Amino acid sequence: MKEIVIVSGKGGTGKTTLLGYLASVVENAVTADCDVDAPNLHLLLKPKILHREDFAGMKVATIISSKCTNCGKCVPVCRFNAIKSVGNPGLMKVAIDQGSCEGCALCSRICPSKAIKMVDKKVGEWFISKTVFGTMVHALLEPGEDNSGKLVAMVKQRARMAAKEEGAETILVDGPPGIGCPVISSLSGCSLAIIVTEPTESGFSDAKRIMDLAKGFNLPIGLVTNKADLNEELARRIEEHAAAEGAHILGSIPYDEVLANTMAQGRTAGKNVASPATHAMSRIHKKMMDLVGQA
Repeated sequence: MKEIVIVSGKGGTGKTTLLGYLASVVENAVTADCDVDAPNLHLLLKPKILHREDFAGMKVATIISSKCTNCGKCVPVCRFNAIKSVGNPGLMKVAIDQGSCEGCALCSRICPSKAIKMVDKKVGEWFISKTVFGTMVHALLEPGEDNSGKLVAMVKQRARMAAKEEGAETILVDGPPGIGCPVISSLSGCSLAIIVTEPTESGFSDAKRIMDLAKGFNLPIGLVTNKADLNEELARRIEEHAAAEGAHILGSIPYDEVLANTMAQGRTAGKNVASPATHAMSRIHKKMMDLVGQA
């Protein structure tokens, strides 16, 4: 089973566009959207959710009202100011703001009446869905929550399970942008990392950073430059740098109004959409499959 992860050093380079195309042409594949902070692949693949499940992050404190005597001993020990005495002076009650709780559990340990317990906090959801191209595993992190790396690991685990159950030969992963924990989690254990960049100075800088990260995994790296014809000189420099770093140049995608209009309509630019960009992505697909066949 081959696991291909498409990443980028910054958002908006076109990795989801490329993944959407690959999902339409790669046979016997499972797709996974590991950009759990701001997922967009579902906008293209239109998944029908078959199974959904809460994802819990750290544990947070909660008060068992039947046991609490409102002694207030927990209030001063909370260094995060998550516990307060609220109400009028004649009837003060202890309350916990779970949004401020950092899960240290000190309050539960010092409570004389054992009225505080640590409970799982929902930080997101993960889904198993069906699309016209097959099974898709995806997730959504709640705004402001952490543990996105663990949620990415959950998505990949479920995608591998689905691929094994279905006998799928390939897992196509839409990775998150950047170089943080979610990206590390998405790259872990993959067969090929494809870096999508664009011919701008910021795109070049971010491509170098994600390339340095991917090299640490000792796996094959492919490079795709999107909208390469908008700055051909810089696109050439990016490819030269990538080749010097040992990356495989999979190809470049030109700016294409047909592709832009297709994406604006929320449709996947599949093999049935004839345009310079889809022809370029077809060539990238062939090189990609040749590369993972050698891995």
